[in-house]
Amino acid sequence: MGRLFGTDGVRGIINEELTPELALKLGMAIGTFFGEGSKILVGRDVRAGGYMIKSAVIAGLLSAGVKVYDGELAPTPALQYAVKTQDFDGGVIITASHNPSKYNGIKVVAADGIEVPREKELEIEEIYFSQRFRRVPWRQLIYDAKPYPYVNDIYVKGVIEKVDKDLIRSKGFKIVIDPANSVGALTSPRIARELGVKVYTVNGHLDPTFPGREPEPIPEHLGETARTVVSIGAVLGVAHDGDADRAIFIDDKGRVQWGDRTATILARYLVEKHPELPRKVYTAVSSSTIIEEILKPLGIEVVWLKVGSVDISRTMQRNNDALCGFEENGGFMYPPHQLVRDGGMTLALMLEMIAKENRKLSEIYDDLPQYHLIKTKIPMTRDKALLVVEQVKEYFKNYRQITIDGVKVISDDFWLLVRPSGTEPLLRIMLEAKTKEKAEELLSIVKKIAEEVTGKK
Repeated sequence: MGRLFGTDGVRGIINEELTPELALKLGMAIGTFFGEGSKILVGRDVRAGGYMIKSAVIAGLLSAGVKVYDGELAPTPALQYAVKTQDFDGGVIITASHNPSKYNGIKVVAADGIEVPREKELEIEEIYFSQRFRRVPWRQLIYDAKPYPYVNDIYVKGVIEKVDKDLIRSKGFKIVIDPANSVGALTSPRIARELGVKVYTVNGHLDPTFPGREPEPIPEHLGETARTVVSIGAVLGVAHDGDADRAIFIDDKGRVQWGDRTATILARYLVEKHPELPRKVYTAVSSSTIIEEILKPLGIEVVWLKVGSVDISRTMQRNNDALCGFEENGGFMYPPHQLVRDGGMTLALMLEMIAKENRKLSEIYDDLPQYHLIKTKIPMTRDKALLVVEQVKEYFKNYRQITIDGVKVISDDFWLLVRPSGTEPLLRIMLEAKTKEKAEELLSIVKKIAEEVTGKK
């Protein structure tokens, strides 16, 4: 039996790999999994083919006797929050998150608002591949999917309730929001405005071709946004991915800051905001070791996990002892709100933090040590990528290693991570070093190993 689910849902090139036929059968499998009479909330981002895939999934859910509620266009965290707080049995989100515009995807959410655990993904896949679908009699098919146009309203209200609205409003902040021409445009500007913040948007109109930039919020895609932050004198900029569960910040100097640096300063702030919360953070091995350097002296334990927000969320839920969870890609999880990545909530927390500290965001980031960061990728099959991982392990065998997802090598003056992508046929390479020369030397070593494994230069 093959696999459908990757690191975060089912994804593929729309109408080639992710087809209406696949979506229909997957909808039937999901409906069979949740059971007849279950209440399932469905939503989507702005991606091409989203309506088509959503319609096919809804058809499959109805065939299995599920009660379907259509939340239409909404960020992933908005739909997750509505599922959790409005007594739904689950949800389905049509999104490919940060992937290039030709991709779309299907994500399954449990009643607690978190993506279903890995073992439940396997159950859905077993139903799909065995075609063990529940089909209800025709008399149970007289009801259509019901419109549910409340998702974004419920979510915005929920976010605002978690921060000090009066404090933020008193500061008269001006910010730039870049929602990547997708559904973050429906919620993040609203959140900011209801907190008394003046909002300027870049790439703010909805467009499934993502004309402003690619949906992955990385520095090479955010030049225009960064320049806008500086030119209008904004206190910060924030950029979302395609479904707005990530938030990458740009400080007042126009510097794009990776998510692990943002999470470090937010975690430090949350210790003050919530002294009653446990002092433990959960993060993926892709995060910088800066978090240990800064947070451990504060008595905060760092727990390293494999890459994938589902695993972080489920581990936090199971252990019930998290201050927060996060990824370097801008995904931040705030337990008092919900245990999933949430770009809108992260924005609200950031506004509260700079209001409370009464300092420029650039000054707060400058509290952190500076490293030279390199993130790159090499196209190759997963099998080849795993061979590269083994060779890197051997080359750096005398260093501290974390091997739960690829291999992370840690030294006093550098760290590097080499792992197969969970969503694409790629080897992902991330590293930081105290000097540019050291970073380039490390990259050269890994690239040479990759060339030896693949036979390609």
